[in-house]
Parts: sequence; structure tokens; C-alpha cells
Amino acid sequence: MRILFVCLGNICRSPSAEGVFRHVLASRAPELQVEIDSAGTHDYHIGSPPDRRSIAAAKRRGIDLSSLRARLVAAEDFTHYDLILAMDDENLQELRRRSPAAQHHRIRLMMEFAPQAASRHVPDPYYGGAQGFEEVLDLLEEAAEGLLAELFRLDAKR
Repeated sequence: MRILFVCLGNICRSPSAEGVFRHVLASRAPELQVEIDSAGTHDYHIGSPPDRRSIAAAKRRGIDLSSLRARLVAAEDFTHYDLILAMDDENLQELRRRSPAAQHHRIRLMMEFAPQAASRHVPDPYYGGAQGFEEVLDLLEEAAEGLLAELFRLDAKR
């Protein structure tokens, strides 16, 4: 299974999602073979590390984002990844616009994996305060649990 997490600039939400899910897999399902990456729909921050506030918030939860670097979603991502998870509707629509129609089934919202969550989207914390980064991690942790359950279901079918 190959999963790509996507937000606008790939410095806040999607690298946080990558880090959270990598952490969940390592601690709860190391036997699952999952390739994980993150990317952005826009090229604002290519090559940059995650936002320092994302790094700090994740670090407080034992998650290290410091080695990640922002990249732009590439055309080959639409066939390489089995699941492409957008953080909000804006990025979901942009991904569908760029991808071949035959690949649309691979593109979903991250929060679909947390149907009981208070939000359908992972809000962009970039222009807010530190609490926004904590809220992002709370939502991503909830969705990561649902995503892991889905991977276990898929693995059991094999």
C-alpha cells in the first residue's frame, strides 16, 4: 500500500499527517508494508522543511518531522499511490482536476477516516496561533486510527 498526504504548500498539514501516520504504523502495525509521503498542490515552499510550529507541536507528541521537505504533487503520483488523501475540499478538487479521471477513486479526504470527528476538513493552521497546530494533530491522530483500521481490513482480505 502506498499513501500520499496532500495539502496546499506541504509545510503544515500534509507533513504532519505523514508524521502522525508513520508514528502510528511504527508503534501499532510495524508488520504492515506501507509507503508514505506527502506533497503540496502549490509550489510555494518546495524544498523547505515543515513550518517550525508544526515541527514543535509534533515533537511534543513524540513525532519527528524535521527531516521532511516540501514537494509538489507530480503527475506520476496519481498512478504510483494507491491512496491520495487531501486535507480539505480545495485540495481534493485540485487533485481531481490534475489527475486522470481513471485515478479519481484513489483521491479522498483524510477526515473520511474519522467520520465521528467534529470536522470534515483539516483546517490550515498557517495564519493562526499555536493552538491551530495542536488541533491539526488531534484531527490527524483521529483520522490515522480510522486509516489504520482500513489498512487492517484490506490486509485481512489478502
